[in-house]
Amino acid sequence: MKRVLVCDDDVSISEIVALVLTDADWEVYTIPDCNNMIEKIESINPSVIFMDHKIPDEGGIVATQIIKNDPEYRDIPVIYFTANDDINALAEKAGADYILQKPFNIKQLEDTVSKAFKSYQANFAEEE
Repeated sequence: MKRVLVCDDDVSISEIVALVLTDADWEVYTIPDCNNMIEKIESINPSVIFMDHKIPDEGGIVATQIIKNDPEYRDIPVIYFTANDDINALAEKAGADYILQKPFNIKQLEDTVSKAFKSYQANFAEEE
């Protein structure tokens, strides 16, 4: 099952991502903060995670680092997305796998999540 976790406190962005990805046969979960990230990942079991930079509480950098430092979940691709001009540096500092600059168009969203899911499938196949 293609399952995505969208971590963004901007409801309109989360709704757009959910609408587009639901139409593309994704099961979409959205959360407005990054509290208890590992517990949320455990309950959702996503294939791909979108992480906003300015998400409440720890913020996107710390939340992504928490994911990437967890041996069980570090192989889940994280797409860092923000309107910040320095998105590449922020994503690198966080340890994210992909970036998606806001504002984005539907094709960019679909292409980025498709690349991330392919890497998830490759990581999963290696573990078997």
